[in-house]
Amino acid sequence: MNITMAVVTTEAVQSSKLAISTAIRDLLLRIQGEYREMPGLSVTAPQAARLWGVDQPTASLVLSTLVQLGLLRRTTRDTYVRA
Repeated sequence: MNITMAVVTTEAVQSSKLAISTAIRDLLLRIQGEYREMPGLSVTAPQAARLWGVDQPTASLVLSTLVQLGLLRRTTRDTYVRA
């Protein structure tokens, strides 16, 4: 009985991780598209969180990922702009 519960719990966690991964991927694509459509867009992490309706850690994660991919760059004023 406990083994079955452990398997169900593991599957639920994996499913949850997949949903989170998909949500982050979708957000990455959305933000990348918005920067492409608005080349002059320049936002801070808190502004990005409000603009895209996510919490600040998620906004920071997505922005940092886009910087690492070379799609955005972080300015000396802590704004994110198209690279």
